Amino acid sequence: QLQLVESGGGSVQTGGSLRLSCAVIGNEFSHFCLAWFRQSPGKEREGVAAVDSGATITYAESVKGRFTITYDKNKNTLDLQMTGLKSEDTAMYYCAYEKWPVRIPTTIATIRPNHWGQGTQVTVSP
Repeated sequence: QLQLVESGGGSVQTGGSLRLSCAVIGNEFSHFCLAWFRQSPGKEREGVAAVDSGATITYAESVKGRFTITYDKNKNTLDLQMTGLKSEDTAMYYCAYEKWPVRIPTTIATIRPNHWGQGTQVTVSP
């Protein structure tokens, strides 16, 4: 059974960097999409970045140029390297997975996750 195990959250000052990791355990599917979502208090969950099994990568406009998503197929880990962090980036970050998407490419706008991690908190202070 697929499991998503996240790590790397913490507190950082504005302008700092942080790296989140998600261990993708039991990925036996040929077609999939992996993504990072986030949710802050009082706001709805939003997609941040995604990569699919065809290696298509997409980002939310608010993080483009600052965040980098990578998937290591050998280690089966999904990372999110975050730089130039802002207070607006403060949120709970979730790893998400969709198996057998209707189409490849699947993007951050079209992913329909089947599985979610428990989340890791990122706090950016002035």
